[in-house]
Amino acid sequence: MARRHPDIALIRELNYSLNFLHLGDLSVDPDGRNRCRLRPFSSKTGRNQLSSTEFIFGPATWLRGLIKPEPGRALAYVDWSQQEFGIAAALSGDSAMIDAYQSGDPYLKFGQQAGQIPPGATKETHGPTRELFKTCVLGVQYGMGEKSLASRIGGPDAQARILLQLHRYTYPKFWEWSEGVEHHAFFRGWLKTVFGWRIQVGMDANPRSIRNFPCQANGAEILRLACCLATERGLSIVAPIHDALLVEGPSDSIDDVVDLVQEAMAEASAVVLSGFRLRSEAKVVRWPDRYMDDRGRAFWARVFALLPPSDPCGIAEGVVRKYG
Repeated sequence: MARRHPDIALIRELNYSLNFLHLGDLSVDPDGRNRCRLRPFSSKTGRNQLSSTEFIFGPATWLRGLIKPEPGRALAYVDWSQQEFGIAAALSGDSAMIDAYQSGDPYLKFGQQAGQIPPGATKETHGPTRELFKTCVLGVQYGMGEKSLASRIGGPDAQARILLQLHRYTYPKFWEWSEGVEHHAFFRGWLKTVFGWRIQVGMDANPRSIRNFPCQANGAEILRLACCLATERGLSIVAPIHDALLVEGPSDSIDDVVDLVQEAMAEASAVVLSGFRLRSEAKVVRWPDRYMDDRGRAFWARVFALLPPSDPCGIAEGVVRKYG
């Protein structure tokens, strides 16, 4: 509902912030760094499971504004573009899906491949239609049915059903591969990643989780390998995040750092996906600016507008230091 009604989105963010505003639980050392256990391989897919209270990326999104590079330093948030879509395209070998990923905008390309968006269209000219196909793509990755998809797009079940049918018609080899993953899991009782991380599958397993396992688990393999490559090349990793790396470096050479990190990330994906290279995008923050997610920017401004005008950010950071 928050996606469809901006006013409800504000209430949702407020409710979430009040319920999870545990600044005292953030693991902050005396030097102001947020350090906590990475807990690799803690999930069935092998993904890291960092604490939602100790790690700064766990609580409400707007609190990420507390992340700030030191003087003379800069941060770069480098994330894989449409990582799960790219992994699914590579593992399934679906040529149309690979073409969609390599276009740079798989959601728009999907609409064009399905004949619902004209060839010369852009995100600006066909934004609402592209958003429908984007929601469909993301829903398929998590096994979303037509009723859930209809609720997500705010349309009737029939519209969601058509979108799912278009996905099946456009990417038949992907669907054949996805069904094969499920059949293998229930017939053999296990699935594994390219590097051998294995999950045992019982008869009561959720088929949707089973189909999503290859994308999530191989994504974890790519992240770990990218961390290894970047570290061995002398790059400073601040934190590994679900499908991204937060790195730091001198302000005047952060662009070079980003280039090296992106190459390591592309190389890692090529190793896991038999030569298929995933793209990545970077967001750079130089001192004295703060890291800020777009989703939390407005709420951050609202919160600090209510605090005393004298160094309002210092108040929140003082709380973190006091209880960290």
